[in-house]
Amino acid sequence: MPRPLNIAYSPCPNDTFVFDALAHGRVPDAPELAVTFADIDLTNGMAERGEFDVLKVSYAVLPWVLEEYALLPCGGALGRGCGPLVLTREPGTAADLAGRTVAVPSERSTAYLLFRLWAAAQVPGGVGEIVVLPFHEIMPAVRAGSVDAGLVIHEARFTYRNYGLSCLADMGEHWEDTTGLPIPLGAIIAKRSLGEETLKSLAAAVRTSVLMAWDDPEVSRPYVLQHAQEMDPQVADQHIGLYVNEYTAALGEDGYAAVRGLLTRAAAEGLVPPLGRDALTFV
Repeated sequence: MPRPLNIAYSPCPNDTFVFDALAHGRVPDAPELAVTFADIDLTNGMAERGEFDVLKVSYAVLPWVLEEYALLPCGGALGRGCGPLVLTREPGTAADLAGRTVAVPSERSTAYLLFRLWAAAQVPGGVGEIVVLPFHEIMPAVRAGSVDAGLVIHEARFTYRNYGLSCLADMGEHWEDTTGLPIPLGAIIAKRSLGEETLKSLAAAVRTSVLMAWDDPEVSRPYVLQHAQEMDPQVADQHIGLYVNEYTAALGEDGYAAVRGLLTRAAAEGLVPPLGRDALTFV
């Protein structure tokens, strides 16, 4: 019997929804998985160290890991109307961030690349200090005034008003307005050393797991809510609705264009290494 594939993904509702059927052995002829939960800033580091067979990572980390890992054409998170937000205590404009301190969840995240690309175009003279904080600490830090602004992702789109904060800018809106492409957020990658047959089998199993979750969403609900970190069930459903979509089932032409567009623009700004010509090709 082949060994289980070691996989790490986040406890966020979109990931548990996508992987529920596969993680629980309900996908026929699929590779067995040994699951570890870790937030995406941790899985990005795991990928750079080559620690797992399969990982959910930020698209922003791909330029550092694609020699060892292949990008799967499914299972990830892209979308429209779901980008990161820049939050402040008071309403303002992009110019107000000039020289200011901004908290971000990671400097190896798609959210950070989108923010830097936006700031390069919109903030005269650029922002000031960048402070990396755990995701759950960013909104409290903005509210307390220990940072001037915060870059937030995921369910914070639905909850930031509970902290009395204002949305200064929507990074996804800026990306979509300037490119017309979906927002590339999280990717599924797997070690190339697994071999072409295993990689193809894994990709097919991930896609089937997505389709099974759509066919009967209630089956995955206990798994989703078990790991949703006390998230309100309605917010969990909104989260899934935003981040699990046609691009999760298959990246497609627009999905690949979005990924390459983000990483090419980021490389031009010196934020990431340039991509190789065939770096995104799947086996």
